[in-house]
Amino acid sequence: MAEISLTQEEADALLAMEKHRVNDELHHFPKQSQKVKIRLRSFDEREDFWLDVNRASVDLHKVTYQNRAREVVKLARLDLGGPPHANPDGEEISTPHLHVYRENHGDRWAMPVPEDQFADLDDIWTTLHDFMGFCHITEPPRFMKACLND
Repeated sequence: MAEISLTQEEADALLAMEKHRVNDELHHFPKQSQKVKIRLRSFDEREDFWLDVNRASVDLHKVTYQNRAREVVKLARLDLGGPPHANPDGEEISTPHLHVYRENHGDRWAMPVPEDQFADLDDIWTTLHDFMGFCHITEPPRFMKACLND
């Protein structure tokens, strides 16, 4: 897929936009080496978004939460577990870390996770809900919690 370039103002507006689930489907939180992609929609129904939950690893604590717009624009991504991230300027950011869209760089820059917006990064269930709040998913998709430790 081709990458779409947005201005910072456009990306910030999309991230701040209120997002809702498109149906009442009950989603299974992915097990090890699985992922789920869930469609979301803006309150005014003019924009589509995606929430991705990825556990593509045998490490139970390695999880990635991602919010995309326009299919391919990664607005925000939270990486739990895994290696540190090297930013384009060479600065290394330890894990967990948060990527937020940056004009001309997409999601290639990471920053430490804002402690005031994420209550317990050791709890992947709580962190999922905190991430949805960070992305302004005000009517979140429904998840089954049973699969968290699989």
